[in-house]
Amino acid sequence: MSEFHHVSVLLGECIEGLNIKPDGIYVDGTLGGAGHSFQIASRLTTGRLIGIDRDPVALKAAGERLTPYSDRVTLVHSNFCNIDKVLEDLDIDGVDGILLDLGVSSPQLDDAQRGFSYMADAPLDMRMNNDDILTAEAVVNTWSYEELRRILFDYGEERYAPQIAANICRKREEKKIATTLELVDVIRGAMPAAALREKQHPAKRSFQAIRIAVNDELGAVRQVMDAAIPKLNPGGRLAIITFHSLEDRIVKNGMNDAAKGCICPPSFPVCVCGKKPQVKIITRKPIVSGEDELERNPRARSAKLRICEKI
Repeated sequence: MSEFHHVSVLLGECIEGLNIKPDGIYVDGTLGGAGHSFQIASRLTTGRLIGIDRDPVALKAAGERLTPYSDRVTLVHSNFCNIDKVLEDLDIDGVDGILLDLGVSSPQLDDAQRGFSYMADAPLDMRMNNDDILTAEAVVNTWSYEELRRILFDYGEERYAPQIAANICRKREEKKIATTLELVDVIRGAMPAAALREKQHPAKRSFQAIRIAVNDELGAVRQVMDAAIPKLNPGGRLAIITFHSLEDRIVKNGMNDAAKGCICPPSFPVCVCGKKPQVKIITRKPIVSGEDELERNPRARSAKLRICEKI
């Protein structure tokens, strides 16, 4: 599994932001290539790291990379949105830090057979966890025109979403769209010549949208915002890296809501809701990659890191 190599984004910023204590308990909910986890584990003495990933391939590779610290690492095959259940199953009531890197790991994108890439031919899959039922092939061949148009526009910010969705529906009537390059041809066929001359690959936005839908990535982010904060010990920190504006909005709003106190109308003379702030915001503006990191890893360009601390 040595080929599963992923460049960790905002690595130093994450480690500093988590404010790691040697005897603390930490969760890396998106283990991936274990770049962040390796740095967390190396700073622990009597502490513990819980590494979660929904991809068994990533989990196995991470386990090998974390071998030097196996005495302080527990690996769990699950989705990060189930973080509360994972911790309950491990009899852990509270943790001192949670890290989530919501980007798709480079090996997943680059492994043609996973179906994430629009650059090589493979079955239309795009599942991060092969045990999941929904595939990209099912989305492309069975979802309605309206559903396809919505995800292409909302998740991919694709301005030609209506044309692409319509072309998918036309082509699948003639023959099932079964592979990545077949889908690329359908997308190209729906776009005007000017769009095809743009620097960005014409299928990039559509593939992103379908991947997000297949893996319910936005639903998972909403779920984890409700599940993670209650599991933090006082002073514990939640650090989340997003790569998509919709993800970032969910994270930003979730942290801001948790940081709010009373939500009673201003006209009420006294508070009746009893709501108190759960966290304080550490990053008023998201942390982004510097020029040095962008030179080494262009995929970091859209990364945003937000951090809050449990009160």
